[in-house]
Amino acid sequence: MKRLIAIIALALSTVVAFAQTPEEILSRMEDQFNGHEKDGIVMTAVTKIPILGTMVAKTWTLGEKLRMETEMMGVKLVTWTDGVTDWTYTSKDNTLVIKNADASTTEDAGDAELFGGITDGYDVSIKQETDQAWYIACKKSKSNPNKDDPKTMEVVVAKGTYHPISLSTKSKGVSILMRDISFGVTEDYVTFDPAQFPDAQVEDKR
Repeated sequence: MKRLIAIIALALSTVVAFAQTPEEILSRMEDQFNGHEKDGIVMTAVTKIPILGTMVAKTWTLGEKLRMETEMMGVKLVTWTDGVTDWTYTSKDNTLVIKNADASTTEDAGDAELFGGITDGYDVSIKQETDQAWYIACKKSKSNPNKDDPKTMEVVVAKGTYHPISLSTKSKGVSILMRDISFGVTEDYVTFDPAQFPDAQVEDKR
């Protein structure tokens, strides 16, 4: 009996040794996310805005370049930026607007920055765990000075790869779900090619 108890105790201690804190899981997730930035990141952001409705934006980023396809209220837009110039094509009226790059284009695209530094401003805990993923609840810390940070978030992290599966939050009545996150973007896909829109009405606002 004593030997059986010793074996069970050893097994339990091994499990505890391999158990990970939510802070460790999020740290490894951030490392994975940052480690793939050079490969390019693909992400879909679903934003629900009171009265206006739901906006779905899919983004591809590679370095300073970005392509974003947006749909809201039946209108589809495609935007490219290289950090210097923005190109926005609207299929509804077949127009192409060219202007100097707006920093908000990349800052708002998918809100990817939410995946970084979560443990710096939030108290985190494992809300649920399955064979495939951890569901981590993030509550804004009292010491967090950033008024724009949402009060709560939920991050789902894949076991094995530590890749982010999704991040959901709500701020000022607007709910955001980031999902379908993957890595690997080609240079051609995020580079604007005017030859694709030979008949578009061009408005150059630079």
